[in-house]
Amino acid sequence: MKKEEFIKLGIDEELAKKCETASLEELKGYIPKTRFDEVNNEKKKLELDLRERNTQLEDLKNSTGDVVEMKKRIETLQSENKEKEENYAKEIKQLKLNNAIDMALGMAKAKNTLAVKALLKDMDKADFTDDGKIKGLDEQIKALKESDSYLFEDSKAKKVNIKGAAPCEGTNEEIHKPDMSKMSYEELTAYMENNTISE
Repeated sequence: MKKEEFIKLGIDEELAKKCETASLEELKGYIPKTRFDEVNNEKKKLELDLRERNTQLEDLKNSTGDVVEMKKRIETLQSENKEKEENYAKEIKQLKLNNAIDMALGMAKAKNTLAVKALLKDMDKADFTDDGKIKGLDEQIKALKESDSYLFEDSKAKKVNIKGAAPCEGTNEEIHKPDMSKMSYEELTAYMENNTISE
């Protein structure tokens, strides 16, 4: 947390500065969960590939027979492995894209990332720039903030105080007191019987 955030919590400035330093020190070795997931998935995939290839080599080693047949088998395994690598590369790229989009929407303070993602165009064909951002994403988010601002939190939003109706002046009896000058004799006697205060 930053010093200003600690001060907002009611901590004095000197202590807030110490807290900020401690917070930064604690986060020094922090790895974002998205990056951890990427590396973890890659590790699992590599372990699986290694086991598969070892099994394939054992099968070839133990097989006896025609050299031509073995060459065909090797070519088949090579093409299968190449296809698996391409599919895996696509999965990793998509995972990185999704993580980058989620982070960008978080920074833009999207209220509902799924709703905003649905409005983004051509994200399945998106690619990264040299600085690690997604091409055209910032422009799309900016356009959505203008066209559909309700999807994003507005840091500059003013708090509106809604005031209720002004209270009526006078006592409850005065407000609800009927005009006796407009009552008939029967109405007046009925009113007097019902509203007479006994001493």
